[in-house]
Amino acid sequence: MNFLSGIRSRISTKTALIVGVLAGLVAALLVTPSVDGEAFAEAARQAADQPAGVIGALVAFGLAFVLRAIAWQRVLPDLPFSHALAGIHLALGANHVLPFRLGEPLRVLGVVRRRRVGIEAATVSTVTLRSADMVAVIALGAVVAPSAFFGLVGFAGWLLLALVAVAAVVGWKWLSNVAQRRPDVVMPGLVALSLSAVAWIAESILVRQVATWVGINLSWSEAILVTTVAVAAQIAAIAPGGFGTYEAAAVAAYAVLGYDPELALIAALGAHALKTAYSLVVGVIAAFLPAPALTGRFRLSKTSHTMVARPIAADAPVVLFMPAYNEEEAVEACIERVPDQVHGRRVELIVVDDGSRDSTAKRAEASGAEVIRLGDNQGLGAAVRVGLEIGVERAAAAVVFCDADGEYPPEELHNVVAPIFDGEADYVIGSRFLGRIDHMRPHRRFGNHVLTRVLQVVARQRITDGQSGYRALSFEAARSAEIIHDFNYAQVLTLDLLAKGFRYREVPISYHFRTTGESFIKLGRYLRNVVPAVYREINAA
Repeated sequence: MNFLSGIRSRISTKTALIVGVLAGLVAALLVTPSVDGEAFAEAARQAADQPAGVIGALVAFGLAFVLRAIAWQRVLPDLPFSHALAGIHLALGANHVLPFRLGEPLRVLGVVRRRRVGIEAATVSTVTLRSADMVAVIALGAVVAPSAFFGLVGFAGWLLLALVAVAAVVGWKWLSNVAQRRPDVVMPGLVALSLSAVAWIAESILVRQVATWVGINLSWSEAILVTTVAVAAQIAAIAPGGFGTYEAAAVAAYAVLGYDPELALIAALGAHALKTAYSLVVGVIAAFLPAPALTGRFRLSKTSHTMVARPIAADAPVVLFMPAYNEEEAVEACIERVPDQVHGRRVELIVVDDGSRDSTAKRAEASGAEVIRLGDNQGLGAAVRVGLEIGVERAAAAVVFCDADGEYPPEELHNVVAPIFDGEADYVIGSRFLGRIDHMRPHRRFGNHVLTRVLQVVARQRITDGQSGYRALSFEAARSAEIIHDFNYAQVLTLDLLAKGFRYREVPISYHFRTTGESFIKLGRYLRNVVPAVYREINAA
């Protein structure tokens, strides 16, 4: 179902983008022939000669969204200002790319994903405050020029405004019900509602500034009228950013005020161009800042805590398990190399047979190892998960695992567990690249180095061997470990334990490439399975 939902989502987004592009092109074809090229060029020169005016206009426009973010924060007090501002700008930027104002859901999505705000609280507060925004537009237009505003609105406008009023009432009641049930939602007071009106006044500063470059000297009330009429018309905007609708409504407002329609169109286009430039730039920034990005994290968060190791019981064993799949040729020799004890503690050896189709399990039992059969082949990650669970059930002093193919030296077990018993680490990796490598194929060496470097960046931790199959965990680390992928464990286990604050160490080990059997790792399949799992692990941390 998640896969199908993802497909439907991608299709819907693609369809919306196509519709948006087509609507924008149609609007451009309708508007462009009416533009006086020379007058437009002169207005552009005026703007270029007044960079302070451009900056001031954009700052005033940005201030409007700062005020809206403050209003949102007053309704959701637990929502940080930076996340409120980013959510609003995400919607703003998307509305200038998608038709029918389909960017609005991103406002909700942004805070739900980044701050784990409840979707109901985010949705109802957004609906209510956006309705309040539209009501503020109507109120301002009615105050500054009632006859002109309502005359320009027309029958269709009245119908849309009526729908806005209904939405405002419904949203207010919905918000009231939610606020009674949830302590993290507060009904907006007069200050929060007033901020909407002030925000539109701030936006009118940009409209007034652009008009001066065209040679139109608007009064403050006229600038507010043009702003409110143009915005009210965009309630039913089809093209991205309301392109075409905005210009038509703004020109009509200028004409009612007695200004030249040709100059008015240039003023409307200039104001809309500045707004669009701001919206797209800041919208893209808001997709990545503040952290985490809307697309999710690509690195672990910096960990400020460290797990405290518990005392180890004197009689606690070291549990060493070997995940095995079709290793009949190597498993016996591997078992024979396991020491009976390390650091004065007995070693309990377990072979986790992951649905082998050969005699791996029988040969392991014949060699004296305890064998846990998983039945069907479930994957290396699943086998390691089972082994860790067994180690925890037996209250092991350390839980260790290495492959059963003979590549990793079981006789070096004492080196791998030493940092845990010395109280220096909770999670230890035996690094082939710190020790001796008798043989490794060049392409595998290269692949290991590349994947390890990537893991090092993602984990914010110095790592020399991210794919090592020889690892030791303290009891606490083993109990806390979560492997979210059956295919493999290497990267996700490291990221999981580092995110939880467990201390990491590497020790040198010797390594000799397998002479029997066949590795399950094929680069394409490996990356297809591991990369999504790493992404999920980072964003679950």
